[in-house]
Amino acid sequence: MTLTDRLVDALESTPEMALFLCLALGFAVGKVRVWKISLGGVAGTLVVAILVGMLGDIKLNDEVKTIAFALFIFTLGYISGPTFVGSLNRQSLKYAAFTVIEIASVLGITAVAILIMRLDIGTAAGLLAGGATESAVVGTATDAIARLPLSDAEIETLQANVGTAYSISYICGLITIVLLSSQIFPLIMRVSLRDEAAKLWKKLGGGADEDSATPAAPRIVGRVYRVETAAGQTVESVQNGLGDATAIERISRAGRSLDVHPDLELAEGDEVLVVGLRDNVVLVRDSIGEEVAGDDITMDIDIAEVVFTSQEYRTTTLGEFKREVSVKDRRGVFLQRVTRGDQDLPVNDGTVIQHGDVVRLVGASRDLDRVIGRVGFRLDPTVKIDLVFISVGIVAGFLIGGLVWQIGNIPLTLGTGGGCLLTGLLFGWIRSKRPTFGQYDPGAADVIKTLGLAVFICAVGLSSGPQAVALVKQFGIGLPIAGVAMTAIPAFVSLFVAWKVMRLPAPLTLGAITGQQCSTPGVTAVQQAAGNATPLMAYTIVYAFSNVALPLLGPVVVAMAHAMGS
Repeated sequence: MTLTDRLVDALESTPEMALFLCLALGFAVGKVRVWKISLGGVAGTLVVAILVGMLGDIKLNDEVKTIAFALFIFTLGYISGPTFVGSLNRQSLKYAAFTVIEIASVLGITAVAILIMRLDIGTAAGLLAGGATESAVVGTATDAIARLPLSDAEIETLQANVGTAYSISYICGLITIVLLSSQIFPLIMRVSLRDEAAKLWKKLGGGADEDSATPAAPRIVGRVYRVETAAGQTVESVQNGLGDATAIERISRAGRSLDVHPDLELAEGDEVLVVGLRDNVVLVRDSIGEEVAGDDITMDIDIAEVVFTSQEYRTTTLGEFKREVSVKDRRGVFLQRVTRGDQDLPVNDGTVIQHGDVVRLVGASRDLDRVIGRVGFRLDPTVKIDLVFISVGIVAGFLIGGLVWQIGNIPLTLGTGGGCLLTGLLFGWIRSKRPTFGQYDPGAADVIKTLGLAVFICAVGLSSGPQAVALVKQFGIGLPIAGVAMTAIPAFVSLFVAWKVMRLPAPLTLGAITGQQCSTPGVTAVQQAAGNATPLMAYTIVYAFSNVALPLLGPVVVAMAHAMGS
């Protein structure tokens, strides 16, 4: 027995070892960059799993696939829930047009491909999932295929074809969307994307330095000054002169700490601790006096992650929020970061903030307590996950997914994927309204989401391996061509709508196009070409719509392909 035979025997007898081998190799392959493009860990895992699956009869239990996908899709909905609901406003709803374009285009192209290439149900579903670069469709489609009135052998073959077709069309779709959005579309528009992004950045209230035009933490510093020029003035008077980017947090007189209140009069020789943005703090010397070591004056800075759920301000810009909250109320509180989904937004006055966004606030505890209630609710860093609430949500998803509507001879059902996605959205929204329970730390959620999808995709890839070569031989170059068309056609339609109809600036146009496909590599390439984070302002809104709508296409494309083939 050769070494290869022994390895195959070990993988067949211990498929869990094959799982983690594929994860390790897949995520390593996913990091390899070719012309600034990388597959990513999930797609890399699928490619490796298909190759490993060709070695022998290596399969994971169906229960493993079901559990992994349920964890992934519920988490996806849970994290997207507040953002999705927050996007349902007049200002953001226009961006839903891009998701509608994506859905109509990919379904239409898939229907044409079925007629011309005579695709089976599994290949059609995989083609749509890969061309739309939406991995979640693989799960919802395979779940829908399992409910078709077919033999077990036919279902297994069709499910395997989903994974193989997805891997081929995903690679083609990924390369296509990256090249179109970051290179070709700016040439068609005859614009310098970097110049347009710089103009938009300045219009939104950002600085002129493009090198700093990324969402980064402002430098919060504390300095101690001995009172000289400010002697005889009240704290309120000095604060008003310093502006809203600094705050007097501590005062020491003759070694004794004083309570800081607006009417307190400063005396010569007092030592005051000033906290604020570094560029502003360094100017305090002219207003107060010389900087000193001040070893006796210390203060701990608190950092709070706050989910924006304010009832006063459902959707507003950071600048509007700053103007409507008095300087007195927000003094000493500094905005360090704004996150929507898993993307950081530009921290400038023109950035639109909506329900579900997470803001990082920095300042003294008493100052934060004064502001947090007006912004939303604070995430508890000590609680990572409320397993009671999460588990109940997944159970509800299974129950809803098990409901079947019979339309003619076609059983229409949301399946595990659709059911858990909807309950994830619902439970995530409930959590945003009742923050006393249902904590799901973003870091923990990201791990669960990534691992759940990767395990599911690995299981699909291992079962696809034996049929992969036959499928490629059957359809040949047709699958890659269809995959490119699946990505390019909706992208060109959206370019026309965004550029000519909506008159969006180039960075927002390209951000919306990558958002309709939930393409993180695409928007990353656009950001690099733009030189700042302005494309994210459209990407995150469209992403919220597509991230919810595209996974639901799995049962739809299966039903469509089944009807067209019957």
